[in-house]
Amino acid sequence: MNASFPYLGFGLGLRTDHYAYILEHRPSSVDWFEALTENYLVPGGRPLHYLTQVREHYPVVMHGVSLSIGSTDPLNQTYLKQVKALADQIQPQWISDHLSWAGVEGINLHDLIPLPYTEEAIKHVTERVKQVQDYLGRQILLENVSSYITYKASCMQEWEFLSAIVEAADCMMLLDVNNVYVSSYNHGFDPLDFIKNVPANRVKQIHLAGHLNRGNYIIDTHDHPIIDPVWSLYEDTIRLLGPVSTMIERDDNIPSLPVLLEELAIAKKTAAVAQSTRLGEQVSVGVL
Repeated sequence: MNASFPYLGFGLGLRTDHYAYILEHRPSSVDWFEALTENYLVPGGRPLHYLTQVREHYPVVMHGVSLSIGSTDPLNQTYLKQVKALADQIQPQWISDHLSWAGVEGINLHDLIPLPYTEEAIKHVTERVKQVQDYLGRQILLENVSSYITYKASCMQEWEFLSAIVEAADCMMLLDVNNVYVSSYNHGFDPLDFIKNVPANRVKQIHLAGHLNRGNYIIDTHDHPIIDPVWSLYEDTIRLLGPVSTMIERDDNIPSLPVLLEELAIAKKTAAVAQSTRLGEQVSVGVL
């Protein structure tokens, strides 16, 4: 099983709005791209044509929204076959999806619905992740989703639930820092408690994004610039975990690529400050 997860630097989500600019200018300030898996599953389609060209010049990772790893429905074998075929073709650095469920009895709700945080759910998801990894021949990454509901059945915190699954299934973690912030706002917990209590050695990618604040709650929309509290949480995350491949998601109100590259420069600067502080703290501890 492929267990190689190199540090990729700083990337962006690959969006159709930017295909032409990327292939014409090949910006060096972006290190890699994340491709939304479902956009490229049609063999020979135009999106796949562009993805193949981008892959010639940049590392690419695949990020899905249809695995529905927490559902009680059987795993979608047709979908897994398509994912494997795409991975065989473009050779991504890794494949990720969400720790959620998206439907039942064959009905896709087209949403990423959180799970109850229970021992039963841990066992259920762990077995399904193992099946997926065995089929794909590689470890996958699971992402924490933003949440707007809680379950009476939950008997632990979200970070405990996520950590237990990635350890038991021997998979990796995509830590969405914006989702941590959104969920902490919606449910009233300290976002740093989440970051401090996930296994650092399992975190192989970070998502950053914007959201919509409705006052009493936040919706994870990916259609706004990243706000200062999320940047601050990202700085704390790098200070705690060390360098992690980081990318920015933008799915609506998509600006030109140069504008997103300016935001990516903020991520680089923020990570550099966090890393220098982290190293300084390590030196101080060593002197003591």
